[in-house]
Amino acid sequence: MPIIAVGATTSRYFSIIKEMNLLYSGDIIVIARGSIFVQAVPIGGSLQENTVDKVKHVEGVKAAVPMLCVIGLSTYKYSLAQLVPLNVTIGIPLGNWSFLVGTTPLRPGGSWPSTDSSQEEVVIGTYLAQRYSLIVNSTIRTKNHELRVAGILDTPSAILTRTIIMPLEVAQEIHGYNMLINMIVVEPQEGITEKELVDRIEEEIGGVKALTDDERNEIIEPILRDVEAWNLGIRSVLFSISMLIVMIVATTNVSERKIEFATLDAIGAPKSCILRMVIIETGLIGLFGCVGGILLGVVAAVLMISFYASVPVSFVLPDLFVIVTPTMMLGTLLSVVVLSCIAGVIPAMVAARISKTEALR
Repeated sequence: MPIIAVGATTSRYFSIIKEMNLLYSGDIIVIARGSIFVQAVPIGGSLQENTVDKVKHVEGVKAAVPMLCVIGLSTYKYSLAQLVPLNVTIGIPLGNWSFLVGTTPLRPGGSWPSTDSSQEEVVIGTYLAQRYSLIVNSTIRTKNHELRVAGILDTPSAILTRTIIMPLEVAQEIHGYNMLINMIVVEPQEGITEKELVDRIEEEIGGVKALTDDERNEIIEPILRDVEAWNLGIRSVLFSISMLIVMIVATTNVSERKIEFATLDAIGAPKSCILRMVIIETGLIGLFGCVGGILLGVVAAVLMISFYASVPVSFVLPDLFVIVTPTMMLGTLLSVVVLSCIAGVIPAMVAARISKTEALR
């Protein structure tokens, strides 16, 4: 059970982090020097909005789009125990939505915010729509502003399903970022490398830090390595404990059935028959134990994902076989059965060497 639960939760964590880091794949992210960029969201520091014009004048820049990202609403406190934040508000200039969502479509009946910013229209992700029972034309009230839901993103993306996308001016007004942003997405011109353009931006514009795909991945890479090492260590310990327990159970069973094994030996059963009998028994212990453990592990994985991602269990169930893949189940089952058979070798040798004279006496 813990092998499946820990493995599934860790795999889901990896997939979410990698998905977030690919959100601006091929683009350069410009943030304030001293701030960091984690999970597709800048943390700390802000830039003057006119910094965008300076970036556009750097040779090799094809397009530069300012964004304002705010983790959560006023009632939300970010916790590192969660895989992803409950919601992320992202302000983008009108007409530049593709820099964030790419080709992600909207659900039927929805549309992107109109060019009239005074209407305060937003597009939200499916998670927020389901969690708060929102549909197109529903109203979200936050910080004395009533926002109309113009559209709902049709995507399973872990970060986009929790995103509130709105015009940049609206986001600045709601969250008090007057003429401020906290990141700029830069699209390089063809024929120029990301590294070359990053160096130019940092040389020509003071107080900013430009990040390539590789540099953004380097920020989160140590965390992923630590989690992967922890996962591997936990799984190794659990497999070893499973093997040890099966060996102890099999040894106890052999010890309690000395007379039966001695009788088999006395009526002519070959040593190989006794060896096979014990090894098959330990294999069956591993098989039935693992089947039960997988079922319990799936339940535990769903509950853990629900807790750490702050989503109802009903939201997790549709992705059950994405979280706990058939490959993971089959791999765990085969590993446990094989280890159980190996664990039965020593008890089987003990059973085969039992003295029938000693046991029958």
